[in-house]
Amino acid sequence: MTTTIPTPAHTTQHTVTQDEVSALRAAVRAILPAPAPATASGTHCAASPVHAFVLAHTLADATVRELAAAEPEPVSVVHLGQDIRIERPVRPGEQITVTLDVLGARREPRGTRVAVRARLTGPDRTSHAELLTSALLLGASTIEPFGQIPSPPAPAPLGEAGGTAHAEHRPTPEWIRGYAQASGDLNPIHLDALAARDAGFPTVIAHGMSVLALALEEIADRYADGDITRIVAAGGRFSAPVAPGATLRVELAPDAAPTLVRFTCRTPDGIAVKNGWAQLALAAPLPDGHHD
Repeated sequence: MTTTIPTPAHTTQHTVTQDEVSALRAAVRAILPAPAPATASGTHCAASPVHAFVLAHTLADATVRELAAAEPEPVSVVHLGQDIRIERPVRPGEQITVTLDVLGARREPRGTRVAVRARLTGPDRTSHAELLTSALLLGASTIEPFGQIPSPPAPAPLGEAGGTAHAEHRPTPEWIRGYAQASGDLNPIHLDALAARDAGFPTVIAHGMSVLALALEEIADRYADGDITRIVAAGGRFSAPVAPGATLRVELAPDAAPTLVRFTCRTPDGIAVKNGWAQLALAAPLPDGHHD
């Protein structure tokens, strides 16, 4: 039995609140050593680019699980890669429409890889963000391959390289649960050891997006004066799990401007996020009469 190609578009709507924006930032920053700098008014309460992913995740997760509805056994969903392009950050009080398209599926030895594209728009059809997500449905074998699995390259650095930097963190079970609650991503492999073992992991693992979000917070603190809204695009590939208690090393390699920061996240067991990148907008000029 095979699953037919899904209908092209799925949609949902959500009104953003300040509480959810702040809760996600706080959950990610819980293992950082200090609060976010606030050199620009309100930046500590602004939405991370990862918030766009959170707004699309519930619909994306339900859609890819629907693809696997004909499987004889329940499947686990493993996030493989993420690209986020922000045109305008979401703001509290705004109603966001998420439109999701399934781009393709292909068979792999461990299951079926799928790719979905989400677009976030406001009530006036203003575009907020576009996201490209790839995931593996572990053990799925009834889905008929279709479409394409795009893999866009990271943008090229502009100019010379800058100085490198790194930070080390130790994710805890509480940090993993905190991100799960703030993001709404309650996939059992992050919360239940038995479910994680059934999916092939020795214990619960951190969300790939929590690790990416942590890297973006480091980048905002170091290269954008704490203003996370200056990160206008980001991406990465999730290549190894991060277990609680593992030392997570975030390695940052900006260009000289910096307008692009490449990053890698690794543990002693391997690279957790590879081909990571974040694109930064230049700082807005200060109003007349204001000086640094």
